[in-house]
Formats: sequence, C-alpha cells, structure tokens
Amino acid sequence: MSTTQSERLRGLLEPLVSAAGLDLEEIEVSRAGRRRMLRVTVDSDEGVELDACAELSRAISEKLDETDAMGEGEYVLEVSSPGADRPLTERRHFVRATGRLVKLQLKEGEDLVARLLTVDDEGLDLEVPGVKGRRPTARRVAFDDIVKARVEIEFNRKDKKEEEA
Repeated sequence: MSTTQSERLRGLLEPLVSAAGLDLEEIEVSRAGRRRMLRVTVDSDEGVELDACAELSRAISEKLDETDAMGEGEYVLEVSSPGADRPLTERRHFVRATGRLVKLQLKEGEDLVARLLTVDDEGLDLEVPGVKGRRPTARRVAFDDIVKARVEIEFNRKDKKEEEA
C-alpha cells in the first residue's frame, strides 16, 4: 500500500474509530487473488468486543462506499482486534499488557521474559521469574533499550479476579 493511500485511509477512518471509543492500530491493504483485502486493526484499554467490530465494520464500509479511497474493483473489509501475540510498539500497548508475561529483545542482544508490573513515561518495571527455585527479581528496562516486544501466551494464567480472591 502506498504511503499516500495509507495516509488517506487513516485520515478517513481515524475519526470513525475514535468516535467508537477505539484506537486505530493498523491499516493494511493486500491482495487476495483478484480481490484486495483491507484489514483494519483496532483496540482499546478494555479490549474490543465482537459487536463493536461488526458495528465499526458497517460504518467503515458506508464511509468507503461514499469515497473512492479504495479505488475501482472489489475488496474485502476485515475489522478486528490485534490478537494476543501482536508486537508491543506503543506505550499504550505496554500499559494494556500490564500483569502479562512479555518477551523483550533488548539492544544489547539479550532476550528477556518477565512479568510486566508497571509502565511509566520512561519504561517498564518487570518481575523476572526465578530460575531453579530462586526468588523472582525486579528489573527496570527503558523504552529506548527495547528492540522488540510481545506478549507471551500463558495457558494457565490467572486473571485479576482469581488473584484477588
């Protein structure tokens, strides 16, 4: 997708997404056979319900039909949440992942898997799991030291309600 088309779509869709109380995370146009695929990824601090995606999809479809932003030809529109294993690239992504296990690739080449405790304007406070029965340790990582980050999927993770009980 050209930068011009991306900027135009973002300018067109951002007000609709914001009006729905969501953040526009990504817009991607790709080819799927003879058709084009427009993927719009949205998120919020509370997550995104399926009904919210469906309602936003209808609003985006109507707006795109009013313009020539997608040009001639058919396309498929997909509106979804980012998924659990998406890359963490913005401060708000880390805030939303607070309490989760995250995998960080640091500038010095180290990979670090730790539980995200808090996020501030400068970086992250983490709890690094202890190895071989040792106690977990606290660690601070600045945003500038992070090359890549994503949430680690935990199948046996307790949610906040279970932990508070």
